Amino acid sequence: MKTDKILASAVLIASLFINANAQGVNPIFAMLRGNDKLFIVERESSSLAVVAEGMTKGHIEGMRDMNHGVVKFYDNDGYVISRDGYIIKFDPLEEKIIKEHKTSDSAIGFTVEKNYIAVANYAKKSVDILDRDLNPIKSFETGSKNVGIKKYKDYLIFSQMDNDKITVLKDKNGGKALPDFEIYREFEDVGVMPFDAMIKNNHFITGFFKSDFFGVVDLDTMTYSKIDILLEDRKPVLKVPHFGFWSISEGHIFIPAVGNNKVLVYTSDFKFVKNIEVEGMPVFTALSPDQNYMAVTFSGDKFPIVQIIDTQTLEVIKRFEFDGKVLHVRWSNLRPNLYISVNDTNKVAVINTKEWYLSREMFNITKPSGIFIYEEANK
Repeated sequence: MKTDKILASAVLIASLFINANAQGVNPIFAMLRGNDKLFIVERESSSLAVVAEGMTKGHIEGMRDMNHGVVKFYDNDGYVISRDGYIIKFDPLEEKIIKEHKTSDSAIGFTVEKNYIAVANYAKKSVDILDRDLNPIKSFETGSKNVGIKKYKDYLIFSQMDNDKITVLKDKNGGKALPDFEIYREFEDVGVMPFDAMIKNNHFITGFFKSDFFGVVDLDTMTYSKIDILLEDRKPVLKVPHFGFWSISEGHIFIPAVGNNKVLVYTSDFKFVKNIEVEGMPVFTALSPDQNYMAVTFSGDKFPIVQIIDTQTLEVIKRFEFDGKVLHVRWSNLRPNLYISVNDTNKVAVINTKEWYLSREMFNITKPSGIFIYEEANK
């Protein structure tokens, strides 16, 4: 038994050295930094593929409807929200489901914080607060589909899609122990059909399906303003992708312009900078950890293509084409890797971002979409 453990450790160390050298990383430094452990949504098989040390090592089954599956981590806990309204807690180290709780027949938005989980429901038309072990604490009935749920200080903010309203909840316990939320402020008639949101410092930014502007709540002053977003020829952007597809650096905001072969570039206060011409209609922009590069994916006949933009020169510098639709990309925080899910050919491609080449492909992943990274510390 002891010999087996020593042999297993030797194999692990050898694989670390091989992978680190292949990526142009000092092997000792790579060992100290920890490992990327990937959990990849297999959208048609109710499962997560698990990738460690560059290899597909297994699958966590029973993840419910994963057509819009999202994974989040907090400390050593993993959480999944399924399209059919389940919150599933799992152990990312042992790779097993711990517990599940159904909040609604349909939900896609949630946030995981130190003492609680908040779920924005569609079908139940409520926002539910749970503890980290998925025990219900409180439910806020809204009479609306609820979207764009975010946390700022002791506030929880979300939009009511059917009521054209933004709601701010405040924790009366001030973030200590289990929360006790109450309605603190509501903004009415903010725009027609809010659909997504993001947090930038103290600003809660909301997009709309049927309004040609964005709404911004200053969470320090609790004031609301509308911001027009225009193309270079001053035409309004009438449709924008979900804010999860935006990228925000220290100096710029990058917005994929749906229906135009452009990535829109604005300053952090929404002053126009330029439009970057890209190959197709962009869907997803993903900023690298050092904010020097941005990966752009596309829809339509350009689905298999990823372009890389230099965020200093605001020019396209690299292009990669794959043998199937690219549904998601994820940059590593630990290594010079860009992970790309290629849905049609059941694989995840890995781009070396130091020298910009396809370094390897990982197979045995069925219809991959979302890629989520658990940064596992070496024991």
